[in-house]
Amino acid sequence: MSQLMSGARILLECLVREGVDTIFGYPGGVTLPFYDAMYDHPIRHVLVRHEENASFAASGYARATGKVGVCCATSGPGATNLTTGLVDCMMDSIPIVALTGQVTSKLIGSDAFQEADTFGITRPCTKHNFLVKDIKDLSAAIHEAFYIASSGRPGPVLVDVTKDVFLGQAHYAPVNEIHLPGYKLVLDGHAGQIRRAAQMMWEAKRPYVYAGGGIIHSGAHEELRELVETLDCPAVCTLMGLGGLPSNHRNFISMPGMHGSYAANMGMYESDLLIALGVRFDDRVTGRLAAFAPHAKVIHIDIDPAEIGKNRAADLPIVGDLKRVMSKMNRNLKELAPQMRPLNAGARKAWWDQVNAWREQHPLLPVFSDDEIKPQHLMHEVDRLTKGETIVSVDVGQHQMWAAQFIRFNAPRLWLCSGGLGSMGFGFPAAIGAAFAHPGKTVVAIVGDGGFQMALPELATMANHGLNLKLIVMNNGFLGMVRQWQELFHNNRLSAVELSGFPNVEHLGAAYGIPAKIITRPTELRPELERAFSIEGPFLMDVRVTHNENVYPMVPAGGAINEMLLAPPQPVPVE
Repeated sequence: MSQLMSGARILLECLVREGVDTIFGYPGGVTLPFYDAMYDHPIRHVLVRHEENASFAASGYARATGKVGVCCATSGPGATNLTTGLVDCMMDSIPIVALTGQVTSKLIGSDAFQEADTFGITRPCTKHNFLVKDIKDLSAAIHEAFYIASSGRPGPVLVDVTKDVFLGQAHYAPVNEIHLPGYKLVLDGHAGQIRRAAQMMWEAKRPYVYAGGGIIHSGAHEELRELVETLDCPAVCTLMGLGGLPSNHRNFISMPGMHGSYAANMGMYESDLLIALGVRFDDRVTGRLAAFAPHAKVIHIDIDPAEIGKNRAADLPIVGDLKRVMSKMNRNLKELAPQMRPLNAGARKAWWDQVNAWREQHPLLPVFSDDEIKPQHLMHEVDRLTKGETIVSVDVGQHQMWAAQFIRFNAPRLWLCSGGLGSMGFGFPAAIGAAFAHPGKTVVAIVGDGGFQMALPELATMANHGLNLKLIVMNNGFLGMVRQWQELFHNNRLSAVELSGFPNVEHLGAAYGIPAKIITRPTELRPELERAFSIEGPFLMDVRVTHNENVYPMVPAGGAINEMLLAPPQPVPVE
């Protein structure tokens, strides 16, 4: 027999059935009935200090676990403050469910206090959204939201609930079956296309695996390893795919793209077969699209048919879940191996020789100085301590690229990064989400001095919960990546990029009750990092690095992927 419950209680019951253990949120007027119901409920609520950080924390939780992250905000400004996090999750295919309150149904459209058209505002930045104005629709909306967020290509879903639904009473009956006639998923891939793809892989002389975030989302990392080992071909993982193939794997080259390595980019340029797995041919990878991989045929596998052919035409497209498709593909590859492997053995050896030569010509090496801390030195020391096994969350900018270049990730879901949207202020709250997801693990957040100040209030969240989170500010006194572009492409006219007035983090840490340290000398870096990592609980570090260091390699905007700047351009002498 169904039980009579308030809408707020029904919502909590639905969340329990979806396996939710943590909600990141900030209360307000119309969500008070929901928060009242949470008062003695076992689901943990984490009070963030800004709603945007609730969505970033839910994103970090989802990225670190593969589960659906949950955030909550009130109507009007609370809901609109979630929007950046929703767009971020939409761009990076991250499954979160955002719960927002809305004014009473009868007041919608009347410009009531803290009313905003949350449903309309979030329609273009969510995979789907709901406006629940009748308590009878609440259970179905919640369960459908979780199903849509986590199935197919993952993404954010918002459920906007009016106050009268929270307060209303109804008999709750569990929803045991999701029925969405218009929502069709293709998961298994076309068997004939998969066999043809395997044939093409063996026929290629210079095959190259280009793996993206889809590998992480589908849990296809073991299938990826099997594929590259069967083919014995070079492989790169995009910024969103790092950890999909272990960084210490013999076939892993590095990250490709605007700040990818020379070997990674040259390999993509010279390949005759690009095996694109869960990627979207993002402009930060391809550079000038007309000049991208000009010699290559393309096999493109993705669960989202809208991505195939969107930027680069596929010679052989396969729509399906990567884990399922690659499992079948690996079987086909092994069946064909005895007769196909010898076909291009000489060409394959020459291909590896060329890739290894590119590695040797322009390796990614850390930079050290006796006088100042180089950013690459900082990342090298973090890598030494994390050993490819620690969750690292980053913000956006130069430090993000140096971290991607120099920190190893030997498993998926260790690298948390705002890839598509590039949201400053993401790194710290995302790390908070990961710390709640994995309370037994150390989590590292590496942020710039710009992004840190966007999320600074969350020091209270970190301190209040005693999170084992090491927050490292790479402080160069600038909006570093903006300064780099102004230097290289705007005649060094540095406009509005200097970050003066940065707070003293030792005083700031003391104010929040967090151990903190300012590091200015290279000789201090290793021992102070080791001390921070040895302490159980939060630690805040301000690492003062070289002010004007630039990230290289770099593909200039509009340049082809093989047209990399490997060092600062030299001035042309005037005759």
